[in-house]
Formats: sequence, structure tokens, C-alpha cells
Amino acid sequence: MKIVNRGFLIISPKQPFFDWANQFEEDIYFTEDDDVEPTVYLIEEEFIDIEPIVQSLFKKIFANELSMITEDEKYYPAITEANFYLWFSVNAGTTLFDTMNADLKKMDLD
Repeated sequence: MKIVNRGFLIISPKQPFFDWANQFEEDIYFTEDDDVEPTVYLIEEEFIDIEPIVQSLFKKIFANELSMITEDEKYYPAITEANFYLWFSVNAGTTLFDTMNADLKKMDLD
């Protein structure tokens, strides 16, 4: 195993996200009680307080989470920090192990 020099944020959707997303999904209806996979975002390796990191990234993360449902921004809610915390839970950590032998690959989405 190898240690990866990044910390991470685990972003899990809450019910307001599901209420919004369900208007776009005809075949699937999600609720906060379902076992929905969170999204992991890599961040700087060492940090003392997670709040400044979230403040600097919440707009990008919020928009990315919304774009996985629809890319039409006219349907997006106001992307504010208050809404971010209303729509998502955030957990953070600093230890990330790579259990695979293959090299990590990166793909830019921007």
C-alpha cells in the first residue's frame, strides 16, 4: 500500500438534494434513507480547520453535484454556503491509502 498525499472531503446528499434531483429522474426515486454513494473530493493533505477549505470549495462542489443530475443551470438552486450545508453533509479526513499497484490517473473535467 501507498499513502496518498491528500486529505479528503466526503460529501453526502441530504433530503433537499433528493427532492430536487427526483424531478429529473423518472425511473428512480431517492430519499435520504437510501444507501446512496457519497462523493469524495481530494483536498490539501494537512489542515487544522475544515471550515476555510469548505468555504473555498463549496461552490465548485455544489455545482459538480448538481451537474451529475442535470447540466442545465437554470434548474440549479442558489449556490450559497447555507444551501450547501442544507443539501449536503461533509466529513473530512487526512489519511488516504492507495491499495492498488497501478498508478493513479487524473482526468480534468474543466
